[in-house]
Amino acid sequence: MCTLCGNTQHPTLVNAYGAHAGDKPLEPMRIARRAPGSHDIQIDIAYCGICHSDLHQVRAEWAGTHFPCVPGHEIVGRVSSVGQQVTEFQIGDLVGVGCIVDSCQYCEECDAGLENYCDGMVGTYNSPTADEPGWTLGGYSQKIVVHERYALRVRHPEEQLAAVAPLLCAGITTYSPLRHWNTGPGKKVGVVGIGGLGHMGIKLAHAMGAHVVAFTTSESKREAAKALGADETVVSRNAEEMAAHLKSFDLILNTVAAPHDLDALLALLKRDGVLALVGAPASPHPSPNVFNLITKRRAIAGSMIGGIPETQEMLDFCARHGIVSDIELIRADEINAAYERMLKGDVRYRFVIDIASLGI
Repeated sequence: MCTLCGNTQHPTLVNAYGAHAGDKPLEPMRIARRAPGSHDIQIDIAYCGICHSDLHQVRAEWAGTHFPCVPGHEIVGRVSSVGQQVTEFQIGDLVGVGCIVDSCQYCEECDAGLENYCDGMVGTYNSPTADEPGWTLGGYSQKIVVHERYALRVRHPEEQLAAVAPLLCAGITTYSPLRHWNTGPGKKVGVVGIGGLGHMGIKLAHAMGAHVVAFTTSESKREAAKALGADETVVSRNAEEMAAHLKSFDLILNTVAAPHDLDALLALLKRDGVLALVGAPASPHPSPNVFNLITKRRAIAGSMIGGIPETQEMLDFCARHGIVSDIELIRADEINAAYERMLKGDVRYRFVIDIASLGI
């Protein structure tokens, strides 16, 4: 019996893609999904985005990877079964699942709808669970079963469903800090890095009404940034371009997942400006000069995904504004090649797996 849901039914075997070790490629495998409990919904997954954290975890570059590891936390699909006490969803609904599939449900963070900061948060993959094999298995699979509390309603047109998938991580990771630091008309917002996270940050900040400045190390990305909604683009290696923006930003959203000098960005913040870090490098950034902080009461802050209510808010905002991710749709047997391309930055801007290819 499942201790989470009290279910006595047998699990279902489904096709998936995962790895048996950190130095092994991802490959087809069969995994077990529990039968829906009283408050569970079962989702037939249509698409799953590929996040850079998938690569870090499945290759054991982050500590504590359990194998077999099936990544994937940018999940969209249709409800195919519901538990007897489910009230929020019906069979056939378009839904999404992001980075969270459980939490303690009683702490201060959970009460505030900030399950992402709950000490008992259960990630969509590689977190402890009573289900087989003892840790969660993610969205590179045909089905997933989750408590209805952790499912999100998708209101985009069905033909946009594949491009909606990355919103469940890249979208909420950038939306949450933009909303927390009151992005809107009259605010000047910088977005550092034009990749999977950064391209969503530009789109969202633009839709919120801010003056958006994209930062890139590549001259070739100027037009791409403009097409995404940036009002200006700064090549960060150009000292004159950087100097033109000194002490002018309310918020800079740093999406770069590699160690780099933060002082050059801090100098661009006005008094009480915030440098918000959402990229997660494998090794620490160099320590900033404290005088860059204290002389203008500037702050360096961090933000991690978002809670369930805010993720739903983000999805609804994107549906109203016609915002989706820019994607490249791939088959499951192209995942390993996609990982190598992702390491080279050879994607604009998010790979998404067509889960139907798992059945071939």
